[in-house]
Amino acid sequence: MKAYDVVALGELLIDFTENGKSTQGNPLFEANPGGAPCNVLAMLSKLGHRTAFIGKVGRDFFGEQLKGAIQEVGIDATYLCMDKQVHTTLALVHTYPDGDRDFSFYRDPGADMMLTQEEVPLELVEDTKVFHFGTLSMTHEGVRQATKKAVEAAGQAGALVSFDPNLRPPLWKSLEEAREQVLYGLGQCDILKISDNEIQWLTGEEDYSAGVAWILERYQIPLVLVSMGKEGSRAYYQGRMVEVAAYRREDTVETTGAGDTFCGCVLHYVVEHGLEGLTKEDLEQMLDFANCAASIVTTRKGALRVMPKREEVEAGRRC
Repeated sequence: MKAYDVVALGELLIDFTENGKSTQGNPLFEANPGGAPCNVLAMLSKLGHRTAFIGKVGRDFFGEQLKGAIQEVGIDATYLCMDKQVHTTLALVHTYPDGDRDFSFYRDPGADMMLTQEEVPLELVEDTKVFHFGTLSMTHEGVRQATKKAVEAAGQAGALVSFDPNLRPPLWKSLEEAREQVLYGLGQCDILKISDNEIQWLTGEEDYSAGVAWILERYQIPLVLVSMGKEGSRAYYQGRMVEVAAYRREDTVETTGAGDTFCGCVLHYVVEHGLEGLTKEDLEQMLDFANCAASIVTTRKGALRVMPKREEVEAGRRC
């Protein structure tokens, strides 16, 4: 038995999200805890799973806030490092009228990119059922090597490896470098969660199924999930494609964390059922639950602290 269901490595940062205007008409920003890997873990913890995070924040006001936030939602923070020299990474999130977002990062340097190979706890990585990572921990050489060390150790220990590219172009020296690291992730994972715009960028294919075919011709990935925003989501598994419609809501305020919520719910299903012998009905149930949970998060500011409970998701589902 493994001590943890899911361990993730990556960025933990402050998302400054717009929250109204001051009396002078200036935008007001709320300091929400964020970072894709921890958002995923927060959803999993809300569903009762044992989770832990590997990463680095600054030993500053925001770093202390973030450590407290992940502990509050049930994520093991034992392996969160705190840097005395480099401040916690910050992101300003501008929300458009339709709920979509644009990011401005304050990160060069930021504490999350300072994690080293020596700070990766191999004993933790080897003691989880699923290891999850993205590419924000691969934008710079030092943290890239730390990420690859953890991925290699997880695979050798028999963990399922989950990968979400979570492409943020402003954080890369070039998109060619980003592409190289995304391709590395594809070569390591058992579970791929990729967004509609990412698959088009990576493969050059406008059609999502053609893009997935491009990936699967090159990499043997048992389960590929494509998140398509308002159009829903798809699962590609053993030559089968299953699509489930989104839950469209009139009360959406922003989409921050929706993809991470979706990813967390997929990993929840995999932890409970495994990756072997999934039927069309299994995949439909998995996607429907994940789509519903993601829609609930879009009605709330932030993500990490406001993940829905299982009962909320079940109450809102179509099936």
